[in-house]
Order: sequence, then C-alpha cells, then structure tokens
Amino acid sequence: MQKLISIKLFLKKIRKFILKTYAKKNIKSYVEPLYVNNLCRFTKSTTLGRNCHFNGIDIRGAGNITIGDNFHSGTDLLLLTDIHNYNGKALPYDDTKIIKDIKIGKNVWVGTRVTILGGVEIGDGAIIQAGSIVSQNIPALSIAGGNPAKPFKKRNMEHYNSLESKGSYF
Repeated sequence: MQKLISIKLFLKKIRKFILKTYAKKNIKSYVEPLYVNNLCRFTKSTTLGRNCHFNGIDIRGAGNITIGDNFHSGTDLLLLTDIHNYNGKALPYDDTKIIKDIKIGKNVWVGTRVTILGGVEIGDGAIIQAGSIVSQNIPALSIAGGNPAKPFKKRNMEHYNSLESKGSYF
C-alpha cells in the first residue's frame, strides 16, 4: 500500500512538471515560483508575477495579459482578449479583430469557471466569485460576482494591509 502511494505521488509530481514546462514555453515572462496544477493555455502576450497558482486557464486572443504577484485561480478560467469587428466591412462581422488587454493586480483570487473579457482591469486584492463574467473593471479589495460581475462587498483594508506588510502569502 505504501509503495502505491509513493508511485501516485511520483506520478503527480511528473504531471505537474510536464504541465509547468508546457505552460512556460508559451508565456512572455514569469517570476518563480509558478504553480501549474492543471492544463493551462497561455499566450506569448502573457506576463505573470511571482507566486502565481493556476488550476486551469485558457487565454484566447492577441491582447496583452498582465497578472500580478500571488494570483490564484480556480479551474476553467477563460480570458478573452479580442472580439470580431462587428463595425467592419461585412455582416455580422468581418475578418478583423478588436484587441483589448487584460490587467489583473496582485493578490487576486478568481474562482472556478470565471470568464474575463478584454479591456478589463481587476484591482489588487480583489476576489471574483465562481461562475462570474467580468466585463467591467473591478476595484481593488472588492469581492465581485455575477453576470456581469459587480462588487457586492469589500475586503477589510486594515487586515489586508497587515497581511501584506508581513508578507503572509499562500
């Protein structure tokens, strides 16, 4: 039984190594440590801060993605950085794209099955509720959710600043 547990742990480490190696090949820049726990699809326009944790992300489009330090995501995170040009030369859209960047601050936690649309900025310390569609900016320290995601609560600023000043990161 102990040998079986050891084999499972070994295989889990190999899987994470492969996932991280694959992810790193497609990222513009990152700072270690970087944690990739599930299949992730990044683009060459992706810049990651230190201590980012991904449990499954799919980035689509040509826009720039910037994610700050200590980011955590749930599974099935989708970031869309371009859309079809509906004001172009054909209907319902033409062959050109409208490109919009996404910026996510430091210490942000995004839940499972969240979609973030191009042109959005998520402020430092924000939390995005599972299943949300983020189509507008989310202020720092906000807890937001829904479709479209809207802030419904704020984190305690004193507590947040205290933890940050101590360097208490997960």
